[in-house]
Amino acid sequence: MRYFLSVIGLFFLLQSFYSCIPVRIAPTIRDYKVVKGKKFKRNLSRRKMFVFGDPKPSNHFYNYVNTKFQLNDENVYDDVPFLIKGNQYFFAFYEIEISDKTLNLVPGLTNALANKLANSEGDEEYFSGQDVLRRQNWYIAIEVYSDSEKDCLNTNSFSRAAVLKYLSELKNEYLATHNYNEVIFKN
Repeated sequence: MRYFLSVIGLFFLLQSFYSCIPVRIAPTIRDYKVVKGKKFKRNLSRRKMFVFGDPKPSNHFYNYVNTKFQLNDENVYDDVPFLIKGNQYFFAFYEIEISDKTLNLVPGLTNALANKLANSEGDEEYFSGQDVLRRQNWYIAIEVYSDSEKDCLNTNSFSRAAVLKYLSELKNEYLATHNYNEVIFKN
């Protein structure tokens, strides 16, 4: 009996330390990151992207871009025009969700132990969809192009420094603004 209780005690002690196994961990981006789109998320283009974490709810960046550039809900995701030092550029953005996935072992192993102790050989699965914990992480990925350059964020691009500065200011303004109608008066 002591052996049995010590095994059960050890089991629950180990469960408290190793109960969740990370299956997928979303990237942590402190300020922004310039990365190839396909490398960040498979369904993005191969161009370099300006990527930053979005703590706001879904569609807030859409509303911000729509209001700031006065697009009237037309071509908000693609071909948003902007000027840097008199040169015309365009950007497209994508709202991306990458969730952290962890496998919670406590319910599955507890079910297996209960079935073993009860001598029931059920056909049920030990790990169901409820045992996988998800935490959503949202990101905004922006690609920039012009009539003369297909990828303005490429390391060989002449306008890369100016575009990065503009996108960084755009990101900071978006994150700091709560009422997007304020940005109309800043332009």
